[in-house]
Amino acid sequence: MKVTTLLTILTAAPAICFAGVPDAYETSIPVDHIYSPAGFNNNDNAEVVITGILPDLCHKAPKSSVSVKDGKINVSVKAMRKNNGLAFCTLVRLPYTEVVKIGVLDKGKYDIAVNEKTNFEFSGKLAISESQSNSIGDTIYANVDQIERVNNDRRTVLLKGLSPSDCFELKEIEVRDNGIDTYSILPKLRKIREYCPKNLIPFSYEFEVPEKLDADKVLLHVRVMDGRSVNAFFNNRPLLD
Repeated sequence: MKVTTLLTILTAAPAICFAGVPDAYETSIPVDHIYSPAGFNNNDNAEVVITGILPDLCHKAPKSSVSVKDGKINVSVKAMRKNNGLAFCTLVRLPYTEVVKIGVLDKGKYDIAVNEKTNFEFSGKLAISESQSNSIGDTIYANVDQIERVNNDRRTVLLKGLSPSDCFELKEIEVRDNGIDTYSILPKLRKIREYCPKNLIPFSYEFEVPEKLDADKVLLHVRVMDGRSVNAFFNNRPLLD
């Protein structure tokens, strides 16, 4: 009887030890860079792009949350970490990119604090200018959904997508930079007639990446329709063939 009781207790021990422990939980993750696009005004939905590296394969699905108070943008970047008990996590480091949607901000200069008061604290800055119009989304941007590099040209990329109607044509591609590591690309459209039937038209606009910034890797931040953006990294110092 005593042997049976002891075996029952030992068998139930793992369940007792791990009862109530979640399979996964959120935890802050390392950040290695903040890209702050130039050209946002107080009518735009501002964004920054954060990159980092997940420390192992137990970390999954990075995500961010934002709060703004007293000229400071606080960003929390976390991932779900699998709770695998006493087992080791596979030490494969995986890079991640998180587009952080901040929203409409007042004119001014903002400090960015990422994962403040954690082991992975990181900081940056973002400038917001005064809009020349009272209307949000006054400028119409091309509906770009892909940035494709042209293989035979070191600095030429294609902005590709679907236009919602044939009543729009490309007016200009305006380029701004933050002086450090990001080109803001604004593919502006103009309306050529009032009647705009819905008719998806594929487009491909050629764009030459400037050589103004010195960073080895720069962010191409393309503003598109509906306050969205498409982002891609560009090797600014390609190796010679």
